Amino acid sequence: MLPAAGDAAASSVGFCSCFSVENGGSYDDYIDGSGNRGCMHCKRSDPSSSSSCYSCSSLWLDLAPFKDSEKLQRVITASAKGFSIGAGLKGGLALFSILTRLRRRQSSAFSRKIEDFSNKEAITMAIKETIRYGLFLGTFAGPSMLLTGPNTQHTSLAIYILMRAAVLASRCGINSKRFGRICKPLTWKHGDLFLMCLSSSQILSAYLLKQESLPPSYKSFLNKHGGKDAVILQGMKEMASGLPFSNLEAIEKFYKTTGVDIKLDPEMKVPCSIVHGNQGCLTHVVSFFIQAYKRALPVYLPVYLIPALIVHRKGLLERPYTILGKGLLGTARSSLFLSVYCSSAWMWTCFLFRIFEKCNIPMVAMGTFPTGLSLAIEKKSRRMEISLYCLARAIESFCACLTDIGYLPQSKNVKRADVVIFSLSTAIIMHCYAQEREVFRSKYLNVLDWVFGVPPPPCETPRCKSS
Repeated sequence: MLPAAGDAAASSVGFCSCFSVENGGSYDDYIDGSGNRGCMHCKRSDPSSSSSCYSCSSLWLDLAPFKDSEKLQRVITASAKGFSIGAGLKGGLALFSILTRLRRRQSSAFSRKIEDFSNKEAITMAIKETIRYGLFLGTFAGPSMLLTGPNTQHTSLAIYILMRAAVLASRCGINSKRFGRICKPLTWKHGDLFLMCLSSSQILSAYLLKQESLPPSYKSFLNKHGGKDAVILQGMKEMASGLPFSNLEAIEKFYKTTGVDIKLDPEMKVPCSIVHGNQGCLTHVVSFFIQAYKRALPVYLPVYLIPALIVHRKGLLERPYTILGKGLLGTARSSLFLSVYCSSAWMWTCFLFRIFEKCNIPMVAMGTFPTGLSLAIEKKSRRMEISLYCLARAIESFCACLTDIGYLPQSKNVKRADVVIFSLSTAIIMHCYAQEREVFRSKYLNVLDWVFGVPPPPCETPRCKSS
């Protein structure tokens, strides 16, 4: 190691500016495999050849050659870390689902027998899915998606990863001199809100009018937080689609079970009485918001507290109130977003129906568009993540709708289009990771570096960046 003389000593022997004790440099880092002197991060042998170490961003291309045993060790370590992430995430969700099922109590012995059998099946399936997703992230290559099941489509995941890749590619375009002007509109400050509004218009319209275009798990999520019974949604769908009512009696019976006696008019022009019975529109929004907030809290509580216990486990001993307080504040804030999102969907649709005194598909699409503005409640750092996730769901639903009406023919040649999309997306992401590291947010870059076992080069330290 160099003596503690720091940058002065480094300069006196001809080391480059990214090499110093403060930056974590060592004499071994400055000697290549042939004994020649030169920085192994920026590949410079002459310190005056360049004034910066920008090429350190090309991390994989700039690292010193590894021995075969070191390469194998890094591959095994990275695969194990990827497996632990995939198995941990999928296994955690599966465990939560199983515990929820086990808490259910059935009245009859026959029902309990069926429930026990289904629980055994659920446990077996959960173990298989956990192993599959662990192998998927453990290999982390385009075709590795097939490891989750040869007949299991992951269109939503593939589209979401494609959206993430598109964001990275757009950042590269913004930073480039050639495409900077073309990509300048992508720097719009409120682009995340606009994407969320577009996504909401498609997702919530599909929730009301064509739920089969949504993935089953996401449809279940919307049905839970949408807070409306299936007969109510069916009645609204028939009215918006211009179809004759077929279940008004079922809707009346449903409200009667809740203690509300209502008589629905088959000639009604707006579906407000179908959606909220005898309640007024404003009263319904307020009461729905309270119930929606109660439903949202259990969703976000583990999202914030579990990472706090894992990532900040050391800090919890030193400043537990600060970390837990931030977790609870984040839970309250995100729960407020979800509850306002769901409440405003019913508020805006009722508002438009009342103004124009009619209900049709364009009105539903227009009424659900401003719902996305509720994303402004979330932290700025989370808005793009949420909007991209919803955009992926919206694109999948929109394509399914186009296919059903014949505007988008089904592909017979590409049976696993999700694998193709995922392969293209991972290629873009890994290219950016190797060549354009500055387009990543620090938290994602840290996770990738941890998985692949790649320490950041000295020129990415705060001291080197400031200099």
